[in-house]
Amino acid sequence: MLSTGNDDGLEALTAIDRLIAIMTMLRDKQHGCPWDLEQTIKSLLPYTLEEVYEVADAIENNDLVELEDELGDLLFQVIFYAQIAKEQGAFDFQDIATAISDKLVRRHPHVFPAGDVEQFGIPQDISAQQVVVNWEAIKEIEREEKRKKGGSAAVEKNESILDDVPRALPAMERARKLQKRAAQVGFDWAEIAPVLNKLKEEVAEFEEALASGDHERMSDELGDVLFATINLARHSKIEPEVALRSTNRRFELRFKWIEVALSKQGKVFKDANLEELDALWDQAKSTGL
Repeated sequence: MLSTGNDDGLEALTAIDRLIAIMTMLRDKQHGCPWDLEQTIKSLLPYTLEEVYEVADAIENNDLVELEDELGDLLFQVIFYAQIAKEQGAFDFQDIATAISDKLVRRHPHVFPAGDVEQFGIPQDISAQQVVVNWEAIKEIEREEKRKKGGSAAVEKNESILDDVPRALPAMERARKLQKRAAQVGFDWAEIAPVLNKLKEEVAEFEEALASGDHERMSDELGDVLFATINLARHSKIEPEVALRSTNRRFELRFKWIEVALSKQGKVFKDANLEELDALWDQAKSTGL
Protein backbone atom coordinates (compact mmCIF):
# COMPACT_ATOMS: atom_id res chain seq x y z
CA MET A 1 0.00 0.00 0.00
CA LEU A 2 1.26 3.48 -0.87
CA SER A 3 2.18 5.73 1.99
CA THR A 4 1.17 9.34 1.43
CA GLY A 5 3.85 10.53 3.82
CA ASN A 6 1.21 12.12 6.04
CA ASP A 7 2.07 11.47 9.69
CA ASP A 8 -1.45 12.36 10.78
CA GLY A 9 -2.74 9.05 9.39
CA LEU A 10 -5.64 10.47 7.40
CA GLU A 11 -8.75 8.33 7.69
CA ALA A 12 -9.97 9.63 4.35
CA LEU A 13 -7.85 11.56 1.89
CA THR A 14 -8.91 15.08 1.04
CA ALA A 15 -9.06 15.98 -2.64
CA ILE A 16 -5.64 17.64 -2.53
CA ASP A 17 -4.08 14.77 -0.57
CA ARG A 18 -5.50 12.31 -3.09
CA LEU A 19 -3.92 14.30 -5.92
CA ILE A 20 -0.57 14.33 -4.11
CA ALA A 21 -0.83 10.58 -3.54
CA ILE A 22 -1.59 9.95 -7.22
CA MET A 23 1.41 12.07 -8.20
CA THR A 24 3.58 10.03 -5.85
CA MET A 25 2.35 6.84 -7.52
CA LEU A 26 3.02 8.21 -10.99
CA ARG A 27 6.64 8.90 -9.96
CA ASP A 28 7.09 5.53 -8.24
CA LYS A 29 10.32 4.07 -9.67
CA GLN A 30 8.97 0.51 -9.73
CA HIS A 31 5.32 0.86 -10.71
CA GLY A 32 5.02 4.45 -11.95
CA CYS A 33 4.51 5.98 -15.40
CA PRO A 34 7.62 5.96 -17.63
CA TRP A 35 6.79 9.38 -19.10
CA ASP A 36 6.19 10.98 -15.70
CA LEU A 37 9.41 9.48 -14.38
CA GLU A 38 11.39 11.04 -17.22
CA GLN A 39 10.22 14.56 -16.46
CA THR A 40 12.37 17.19 -14.77
CA ILE A 41 11.60 20.66 -13.49
CA LYS A 42 12.95 22.14 -16.72
CA SER A 43 11.17 19.69 -19.02
CA LEU A 44 7.80 20.60 -17.48
CA LEU A 45 8.11 24.30 -18.31
CA PRO A 46 6.52 24.19 -21.82
CA TYR A 47 3.55 22.23 -20.47
CA THR A 48 3.08 24.71 -17.62
CA LEU A 49 3.06 27.66 -20.02
CA GLU A 50 0.56 25.85 -22.23
CA GLU A 51 -1.74 25.23 -19.27
CA VAL A 52 -1.58 28.90 -18.23
CA TYR A 53 -2.70 30.01 -21.68
CA GLU A 54 -5.47 27.43 -21.71
CA VAL A 55 -6.71 28.88 -18.41
CA ALA A 56 -6.62 32.34 -20.01
CA ASP A 57 -8.66 31.08 -22.98
CA ALA A 58 -11.30 29.60 -20.70
CA ILE A 59 -11.58 32.89 -18.81
CA GLU A 60 -11.84 34.96 -21.99
CA ASN A 61 -14.50 32.59 -23.34
CA ASN A 62 -16.38 32.88 -20.03
CA ASP A 63 -16.47 29.08 -19.95
CA LEU A 64 -16.57 28.07 -16.29
CA VAL A 65 -16.82 24.36 -17.09
CA GLU A 66 -13.62 24.53 -19.13
CA LEU A 67 -12.03 26.79 -16.51
CA GLU A 68 -12.57 24.18 -13.81
CA ASP A 69 -10.85 21.59 -15.98
CA GLU A 70 -7.94 23.82 -16.96
CA LEU A 71 -7.34 24.99 -13.39
CA GLY A 72 -7.11 21.33 -12.44
CA ASP A 73 -4.45 20.82 -15.11
CA LEU A 74 -2.55 23.85 -13.81
CA LEU A 75 -2.79 22.61 -10.22
CA PHE A 76 -1.39 19.28 -11.37
CA GLN A 77 1.65 21.13 -12.72
CA VAL A 78 2.25 22.60 -9.25
CA ILE A 79 1.90 19.16 -7.66
CA PHE A 80 4.30 17.74 -10.27
CA TYR A 81 6.98 20.35 -9.50
CA ALA A 82 6.52 19.80 -5.78
CA GLN A 83 6.95 16.02 -6.14
CA ILE A 84 10.18 16.37 -8.13
CA ALA A 85 11.53 18.92 -5.66
CA LYS A 86 10.60 16.64 -2.77
CA GLU A 87 12.56 13.81 -4.37
CA GLN A 88 15.54 16.15 -4.59
CA GLY A 89 15.19 17.13 -0.93
CA ALA A 90 14.40 20.75 -1.79
CA PHE A 91 10.75 21.32 -0.78
CA ASP A 92 7.32 19.69 -1.02
CA PHE A 93 3.74 20.83 -1.54
CA GLN A 94 3.26 21.53 2.15
CA ASP A 95 6.24 23.89 2.04
CA ILE A 96 4.70 25.69 -0.94
CA ALA A 97 1.33 26.03 0.78
CA THR A 98 2.94 27.21 4.02
CA ALA A 99 5.08 29.79 2.23
CA ILE A 100 2.18 31.32 0.27
CA SER A 101 -0.04 31.31 3.38
CA ASP A 102 2.60 33.15 5.38
CA LYS A 103 3.13 35.60 2.52
CA LEU A 104 -0.59 36.37 2.24
CA VAL A 105 -0.85 37.04 5.96
CA ARG A 106 2.30 39.19 5.87
CA ARG A 107 1.09 41.24 2.91
CA HIS A 108 -2.39 41.83 4.33
CA PRO A 109 -1.75 43.55 7.67
CA HIS A 110 -5.10 45.35 7.29
CA VAL A 111 -6.83 41.94 7.42
CA PHE A 112 -4.46 40.17 9.82
CA PRO A 113 -3.19 42.74 12.35
CA ALA A 114 0.25 41.94 13.74
CA GLY A 115 0.55 39.16 11.16
CA ASP A 116 -1.74 36.92 13.18
CA VAL A 117 -4.69 35.05 11.65
CA GLU A 118 -6.19 34.92 15.14
CA GLN A 119 -6.70 38.69 14.86
CA PHE A 120 -8.90 38.29 11.77
CA GLY A 121 -12.17 40.22 12.01
CA ILE A 122 -10.86 43.42 13.55
CA PRO A 123 -12.28 46.32 11.45
CA GLN A 124 -9.65 48.26 9.45
CA ASP A 125 -10.31 51.60 7.73
CA ILE A 126 -8.27 51.36 4.53
CA SER A 127 -8.90 52.00 0.82
CA ALA A 128 -8.15 49.59 -2.01
CA GLN A 129 -5.57 52.07 -3.31
CA GLN A 130 -3.75 52.11 0.01
CA VAL A 131 -3.79 48.31 0.03
CA VAL A 132 -1.85 48.35 -3.25
CA VAL A 133 0.63 50.90 -1.86
CA ASN A 134 1.17 48.80 1.26
CA TRP A 135 1.51 45.61 -0.80
CA GLU A 136 4.29 47.10 -2.92
CA ALA A 137 6.06 48.48 0.17
CA ILE A 138 5.99 45.07 1.85
CA LYS A 139 7.26 43.40 -1.35
CA GLU A 140 10.18 45.84 -1.41
CA ILE A 141 11.03 44.96 2.20
CA GLU A 142 10.98 41.28 1.23
CA ARG A 143 13.24 41.95 -1.75
CA GLU A 144 15.67 43.85 0.45
CA GLU A 145 15.78 40.97 2.92
CA LYS A 146 16.61 38.60 0.04
CA ARG A 147 19.43 40.91 -1.04
CA LYS A 148 20.83 40.94 2.49
CA LYS A 149 20.81 37.15 2.57
CA GLY A 150 23.13 37.29 -0.43
CA GLY A 151 25.82 38.74 1.85
CA SER A 152 29.04 40.20 0.45
CA ALA A 153 28.51 38.46 -2.89
CA ALA A 154 25.34 40.46 -3.43
CA VAL A 155 27.14 43.70 -2.62
CA GLU A 156 29.99 42.88 -5.00
CA LYS A 157 27.50 42.23 -7.80
CA ASN A 158 26.00 45.68 -7.20
CA GLU A 159 22.49 44.27 -7.48
CA SER A 160 19.89 46.37 -9.27
CA ILE A 161 16.24 46.77 -8.30
CA LEU A 162 15.53 45.30 -11.73
CA ASP A 163 17.45 42.08 -11.12
CA ASP A 164 14.52 40.03 -9.85
CA VAL A 165 12.19 40.89 -12.73
CA PRO A 166 12.03 37.40 -14.30
CA ARG A 167 13.75 37.20 -17.67
CA ALA A 168 11.51 34.30 -18.70
CA LEU A 169 8.41 36.52 -18.70
CA PRO A 170 6.81 37.26 -22.08
CA ALA A 171 8.48 40.41 -23.44
CA MET A 172 5.35 42.55 -23.08
CA GLU A 173 4.80 41.65 -19.45
CA ARG A 174 8.50 42.03 -18.61
CA ALA A 175 8.52 45.50 -20.17
CA ARG A 176 5.57 46.51 -17.99
CA LYS A 177 7.22 45.17 -14.86
CA LEU A 178 10.53 46.89 -15.66
CA GLN A 179 8.70 50.19 -16.12
CA LYS A 180 6.73 49.70 -12.92
CA ARG A 181 9.85 48.88 -10.93
CA ALA A 182 11.68 51.95 -12.31
CA ALA A 183 8.67 54.12 -11.49
CA GLN A 184 8.89 53.07 -7.84
CA VAL A 185 12.18 54.96 -7.52
CA GLY A 186 10.96 58.04 -9.40
CA PHE A 187 12.11 57.18 -12.93
CA ASP A 188 8.77 57.95 -14.54
CA TRP A 189 6.54 60.77 -15.78
CA ALA A 190 3.89 62.06 -13.41
CA GLU A 191 1.46 62.90 -16.22
CA ILE A 192 0.32 60.98 -19.30
CA ALA A 193 1.01 63.80 -21.81
CA PRO A 194 4.79 63.23 -21.99
CA VAL A 195 4.14 59.50 -22.29
CA LEU A 196 2.05 60.16 -25.40
CA ASN A 197 4.70 62.52 -26.75
CA LYS A 198 7.35 59.83 -26.24
CA LEU A 199 5.26 57.36 -28.23
CA LYS A 200 4.91 59.88 -31.08
CA GLU A 201 8.66 60.47 -30.95
CA GLU A 202 9.37 56.75 -31.20
CA VAL A 203 6.96 56.36 -34.14
CA ALA A 204 8.73 59.21 -35.95
CA GLU A 205 12.08 57.52 -35.35
CA PHE A 206 10.72 54.28 -36.75
CA GLU A 207 9.55 56.11 -39.86
CA GLU A 208 13.09 57.47 -40.31
CA ALA A 209 14.51 53.96 -39.94
CA LEU A 210 11.95 52.64 -42.41
CA ALA A 211 13.00 55.26 -44.95
CA SER A 212 16.65 54.32 -44.46
CA GLY A 213 16.00 50.67 -45.29
CA ASP A 214 18.21 49.61 -42.36
CA HIS A 215 16.41 46.51 -41.06
CA GLU A 216 18.39 46.27 -37.81
CA ARG A 217 17.64 49.91 -37.02
CA MET A 218 13.98 49.34 -37.92
CA SER A 219 13.85 46.44 -35.45
CA ASP A 220 15.39 48.56 -32.68
CA GLU A 221 13.04 51.46 -33.30
CA LEU A 222 9.98 49.22 -33.47
CA GLY A 223 11.01 47.76 -30.13
CA ASP A 224 11.08 51.32 -28.75
CA VAL A 225 7.59 51.92 -30.16
CA LEU A 226 6.29 48.80 -28.45
CA PHE A 227 7.99 49.71 -25.16
CA ALA A 228 6.49 53.22 -25.28
CA THR A 229 3.06 51.76 -26.09
CA ILE A 230 3.25 49.48 -23.06
CA ASN A 231 4.22 52.48 -20.94
CA LEU A 232 1.16 54.32 -22.25
CA ALA A 233 -0.99 51.34 -21.25
CA ARG A 234 0.57 51.32 -17.79
CA HIS A 235 -0.13 55.01 -17.29
CA SER A 236 -3.69 54.46 -18.53
CA LYS A 237 -4.12 51.59 -16.04
CA ILE A 238 -4.75 49.17 -18.92
CA GLU A 239 -3.23 45.69 -18.99
CA PRO A 240 -1.54 45.56 -22.43
CA GLU A 241 -1.77 41.77 -22.65
CA VAL A 242 -5.51 41.85 -21.96
CA ALA A 243 -6.04 44.73 -24.40
CA LEU A 244 -4.12 42.98 -27.19
CA ARG A 245 -5.83 39.64 -26.61
CA SER A 246 -9.17 41.45 -26.86
CA THR A 247 -8.09 43.05 -30.14
CA ASN A 248 -6.93 39.66 -31.44
CA ARG A 249 -10.35 38.24 -30.61
CA ARG A 250 -12.17 41.07 -32.40
CA PHE A 251 -9.96 40.63 -35.46
CA GLU A 252 -10.68 36.90 -35.47
CA LEU A 253 -14.45 37.39 -35.21
CA ARG A 254 -14.52 40.05 -37.95
CA PHE A 255 -12.31 37.99 -40.24
CA LYS A 256 -14.56 34.96 -39.82
CA TRP A 257 -17.59 37.18 -40.52
CA ILE A 258 -16.00 38.20 -43.82
CA GLU A 259 -15.32 34.56 -44.67
CA VAL A 260 -19.00 33.74 -44.16
CA ALA A 261 -20.12 36.81 -46.12
CA LEU A 262 -17.88 35.87 -49.07
CA SER A 263 -19.06 32.27 -48.91
CA LYS A 264 -22.67 33.42 -49.26
CA GLN A 265 -21.59 35.19 -52.46
CA GLY A 266 -19.90 32.04 -53.69
CA LYS A 267 -16.48 33.63 -53.22
CA VAL A 268 -13.27 33.17 -51.26
CA PHE A 269 -10.72 35.82 -50.25
CA LYS A 270 -8.71 35.61 -53.46
CA ASP A 271 -11.87 36.44 -55.46
CA ALA A 272 -12.27 39.85 -53.78
CA ASN A 273 -10.08 42.94 -54.08
CA LEU A 274 -8.89 44.95 -51.09
CA GLU A 275 -11.58 47.60 -51.56
CA GLU A 276 -14.31 44.95 -51.32
CA LEU A 277 -12.66 43.40 -48.30
CA ASP A 278 -12.40 46.78 -46.55
CA ALA A 279 -16.12 47.35 -47.15
CA LEU A 280 -16.93 43.95 -45.67
CA TRP A 281 -14.66 44.71 -42.70
CA ASP A 282 -16.66 47.90 -42.03
CA GLN A 283 -19.88 45.89 -42.24
CA ALA A 284 -18.50 43.40 -39.73
CA LYS A 285 -17.62 46.25 -37.37
CA SER A 286 -21.11 47.73 -37.75
CA THR A 287 -22.59 44.47 -36.42
CA GLY A 288 -20.88 45.11 -33.11
CA LEU A 289 -18.05 42.66 -33.58
